[in-house]
Amino acid sequence: MDKIQLGEFIKSINPDLEIKEGKQYIEVSIPPSKLYILAKELREKEETQFDFLFCLSGVDYGQDLGVVYHLRSTKFDHVVVLKTRTTDRDHPQLDSVADIWKTADFHEREVFDLLGIKFTNHPDLRRLFLDSSWGFPLRKDYVDDINIVTK
Repeated sequence: MDKIQLGEFIKSINPDLEIKEGKQYIEVSIPPSKLYILAKELREKEETQFDFLFCLSGVDYGQDLGVVYHLRSTKFDHVVVLKTRTTDRDHPQLDSVADIWKTADFHEREVFDLLGIKFTNHPDLRRLFLDSSWGFPLRKDYVDDINIVTK
């Protein structure tokens, strides 16, 4: 399956998704409420079998906070990028995919620690590197007068 066919297949799962061909991979923009369902289907469908989450990154877009997931099928050697974002900067929350890909466990903890995005149904969501006095240092609006971290 090439990138175009992969995009069409994902569109057949959910026709409302925004799919574009990025420089390297197919990029799927997905609302947070549909992320978990699509992730599970991409893992379990015989045609895709995305069995490897090789990167999960938190992003501060300014107004929104988001997460980018890079998935690979080791069987078919497909790669797809899922992007989701929330506008709730005060209480950002997304569904955990740690039960789909075990490697998401620590990636989600890192995103929680550095950006403050909570992952519902995460098996052990607690800070990974910093104590609570730090706030969330990867946010664009982060100010740290003690350690003099500026933009």
